[in-house]
Amino acid sequence: MASEAAEVRVKSIFVYPIKSCRGISLPQAPISSTGFRWDRQWVVVNSRGRAYTQRVEPKLALVQTHLPNQAFSLDSQPNDHSFLEITAPGMEVLKVPLLTSSSDQKVVDGISVWEWSGSAIDEGAAAAEWFSTYLGKPSRLVRFNHATEVRNVEPGYAPGYNIVFVDMYPFLLLSQGSMNALNDLLKEPIPVNRFRPNILVDGCDPFSEDLWTEMTINNSTFQGVKLCSRCKVPTVNQETGIGGGSEPTETLLSFRSDKALRPNKKQQKGRVYMGQNLVCSKLGNEKSIKVGDEVVVLKMVPSAADAAA
Repeated sequence: MASEAAEVRVKSIFVYPIKSCRGISLPQAPISSTGFRWDRQWVVVNSRGRAYTQRVEPKLALVQTHLPNQAFSLDSQPNDHSFLEITAPGMEVLKVPLLTSSSDQKVVDGISVWEWSGSAIDEGAAAAEWFSTYLGKPSRLVRFNHATEVRNVEPGYAPGYNIVFVDMYPFLLLSQGSMNALNDLLKEPIPVNRFRPNILVDGCDPFSEDLWTEMTINNSTFQGVKLCSRCKVPTVNQETGIGGGSEPTETLLSFRSDKALRPNKKQQKGRVYMGQNLVCSKLGNEKSIKVGDEVVVLKMVPSAADAAA
């Protein structure tokens, strides 16, 4: 079954190196088994090793990250001159080496992100001091420990797939049409960064992505496995780092809640949905996607009520 859209294309690609911090817009991004390269490889944790997110620390929205261009080249490897650069208002630049070696790694246990707990690589005292100063409370920056840790997605939706520090799934796709439809209903339009997608597409009807269960982008095959239920992060203004508002959640509740989309389902949990969670089931020869790539929808369900959520 083909999509009703004649030509859907990738409009933007976003990677978020540190969980809940500001993303990077890219012209092209290599695909890894856990998502785009460098996506959510780091997380800021509190003194007990629990992950901070914008739900409780909206100031993280103002933490900007920068990676060298070659970090997103397919064949590149980190070297002694490769750094993740981190900036925030009132703070000096923090540089975190991309290259790690077993001799200077400090592995810490008891790191937790939602239901998962395990070990991670501590990025050291300077990073800890930087984030502790910025947030005003004891904090550390840690990197996912690929050598020993595996974090699975929900087995009921995508068994066999893994993630790092992202909330749920390796990729999140959203359409510009959906953003336009939402903004038409809001008194004050909001930018797409409120929803933190990895892939923004254009050229389809609003909320068409709800229906897509299989698609190809640059010869890589993606499965749409679950509608993305939204927390309160979209209510955080990403330009000011201030949360606490009711929009866009209040408007989404009026037409994008489980009650509105799935009225015949027995269990209604008051969730709102925006975007489609993806896994990459087959990697194409180029092992990446780029802005301008065509999105070819191969399989879809008849309505949002039929989509997994």
